[in-house]
Amino acid sequence: MKAFLLAAGLGTRLRPLTDTVPKCMLPIGDRPLLGIWLDAFARAGVEEVLVNLHYLPDVVTRYLAERTGPPVVRTTYEPELLGSAGTLLANRALVEDEPLFLACYADNLTDFDLRELVDAHLARGGPATLALFRAENPRAVGIVELDSEARIVAFTEKPEHPTGNLANAGMYAFSPSVLDEIDGPPPVDIGYGLLPNLVGKSQGLVVDCYLRDIGTPESYKQAQADWAGRPAT
Repeated sequence: MKAFLLAAGLGTRLRPLTDTVPKCMLPIGDRPLLGIWLDAFARAGVEEVLVNLHYLPDVVTRYLAERTGPPVVRTTYEPELLGSAGTLLANRALVEDEPLFLACYADNLTDFDLRELVDAHLARGGPATLALFRAENPRAVGIVELDSEARIVAFTEKPEHPTGNLANAGMYAFSPSVLDEIDGPPPVDIGYGLLPNLVGKSQGLVVDCYLRDIGTPESYKQAQADWAGRPAT
C-alpha cells in the first residue's frame, strides 16, 4: 500500500515558529509531526509514502536522510504549489496500479489508527472513504452529511451556514479512479476540486480519536500539552 503525506504548506499563521522550519517539522515531544505520521503509516502497513515539499524543503530532506525504518519515503518538490488535489494528480503514476491509497495532511496531529480507514474502504469499496469527526467550529472545516448507510450525500467546504458539525478530518482512503474526478488546473484543493464530485459515490467513517489541526501557535501549544506523557508508539 502507498500513501501521500501532504506537507507543502507555508505555515504562515504559525510564524515566527515556522521562520526556520516547515510546519511538518515542528516537534511534538521528541518527534516532528512528520515522524509521527510516518510511524502511523508504517503501523498501518504502508510501504511507500510520497511527501510533497515546497517551503524549506532542505529541512525535511535532511531529517529523512537520517531517519531509519519503514516506510520508504520519497519526496517531490513543487516550485509552485499544486494544491492538495493537484499533487495527487501530478503523481498518479505512483498509485494508478494500486487497489487503494491513503492521503493525509501532515499538519494534523492524531492518534487515529489508519488501519480502521483501510478496513472500512476495503469492506465497502467505492472511490473514497473519508475519516470524519465532530468539529467545534464547523464554519472552519469541510462539513459532510451522511445517509443511514454512511454514504456521503452532501459536502460543503467551510460553509457560512453549516448544516451540522460532522467534518472532514483530512484522512482519506482513495481508489485511483478518484483522480479522474479532479476539476481544474493547479492549484486545486481536495476540498474544493475533488470532494464535491464524490458526493453520492463515497462513504464516511466517523472516528473517535485525538485530532488537532496545528494551524496556530495556540493550537500548537495545546497539542504539545495534550501529547505530553503519552506512551511511545
